[in-house]
This record gives sequence, structure tokens and C-alpha cells, in this order.
Amino acid sequence: MSLKRRRILPGFGLTMGYTLAYLSLVALIPLSTLALSASGIGWARFWHVVLTPRVIAAFRLTIGTAIAAALINSGFGLLVAWTLARYEFPGKGVADALVDLPFALPTSVAGITLTSLYAANGFVGRWLAPLGIKVAFTPLGIIVALTFIGMPFVVRTVEPVLQDLELEIEEAAATLGATRFQTFRRVIGPAILPALITGFALAFARALGEYGSVVFIAGNLPMRTEVVSLLIMSKLEQFDYAGATAIALVMLVMSFIMLFLINLLQRWSTARHAPG
Repeated sequence: MSLKRRRILPGFGLTMGYTLAYLSLVALIPLSTLALSASGIGWARFWHVVLTPRVIAAFRLTIGTAIAAALINSGFGLLVAWTLARYEFPGKGVADALVDLPFALPTSVAGITLTSLYAANGFVGRWLAPLGIKVAFTPLGIIVALTFIGMPFVVRTVEPVLQDLELEIEEAAATLGATRFQTFRRVIGPAILPALITGFALAFARALGEYGSVVFIAGNLPMRTEVVSLLIMSKLEQFDYAGATAIALVMLVMSFIMLFLINLLQRWSTARHAPG
């Protein structure tokens, strides 16, 4: 006699209903409202707003700095996760807590702190100025801010995978004559690649819509250091609600397409390196 499998949660129909209701209230309805609001301004007005040089420059800067910051976090975040997962050292608990600091720190505080550090007369900026390196009120400053707020996403995504990866696998590869580079490329790399892609996607998504930490260090200079979130706020302050809605809708569509492509890449990587 077969025993019926006991499930902790209710059946598929009920749980799926709650899931769809929750997602609709939290995400689908607000996003649909944005799309409906944008459609009310007319296509001619819509394209006139989103194709202006100022808006195109803001999109180019936003996407470029977000990708740059996510790539930097992917590299250095992997090193930080490796250090925390594989080594014991004095002050490890403090270092582990510092990784989560951008999660808890208000983004406006982070922006003010970074601006004071990297301004021309700041603690770090005064050493960079003689070298001709200007950080505050430049695209480089935006990348610094986005790197700061995106670092925990990569570290906290990759670190558990490294902790679960048994050291015996690496020792077996070394026994078979593999070099350290070959062990990382053929053993460790495929195991952590899906998590690394996920961390990149999370850091990239956070950077696309970041406002608080960027508003101070960017300087909000049109055509130079004005990201999309700052441009939308400028439109709202000018009571240009139609323009702000049109820009927000384009940002929504572009973000969805990019994240969808990253998720496809993650699934492909997971399926390719799956055992068997």
C-alpha cells in the first residue's frame, strides 16, 4: 500500500493563488499603473521625451556605470567571499559584519560620506587630485558609490557556495596533477559561476535604480553626471509628471529585458555545469 506524501504547505492551487495575489498587489498592479499612466500622454509626446539628448545621456551613463560597478563587485566580491569562506584570521567577525554595512546604512549617509572622502579637499580626494584623478562629481564617483552599495550582493551570494564546496574536491584535483589555475577553472569555477552570475544580476539591478548614494557624489550635472533616477526626480520637482512617467517606463522595460537575459544566462550556466 502506497502512503500519500505529506506536504507542509497546502496544495498547488491554493499556494499558487496566494502567490499570484501577492505578486499582483506588490508588483503587477503598480507596474501596470505606470504603463497606463505613460500611455495616456500619447506616443508623440512619449518619444519626444525619451529621445532627447539629455535623457539618452542619462540612460547611457546609468547603464554604463551600473555594469562597471557590477563587474568590479563580481571580481572583488569573489575575493572577499573566498577570504571569508576559506581562511581564519583575527578580526574576521568584524570584516564579516562590514560586508553587510551597506545593507543597513541609509544610502543618503553613504552618499554624504563618500562625497566628503573623495571631494578635492577630502581625506582621499586630496591625494588623488595631484595625480589628476577626480572622483567626486564625475562618472567615476558614481561607479564608486554603486560599487559600495552593491558589494554585499555578490559576497553573500557566492560565500555560501564556497562554504559548501568540499576541500576534498580540490585536493583530489591536485592529486591528479592539476595546477591551481586548472583547479579553479575546471572545478571551482563551474561550481560558483551560477552564484556569481546571480550576484552580478543583483548588484546590477540595485545599481540601476540607486538614488540616495548617487545624488550627492554625482553632482547632478546634465549630460555629464545625471543618472536616470536623478533625472526622474528633476522632472517631478518641475511638475513634469508626464516626462517622469515616460522615462520611468523606459527604465522599467530596459531593466526587465536585461535581468531576463541575465537569468537566461544563469540557467544556461547551471544546466551546462550540472552533474550528469
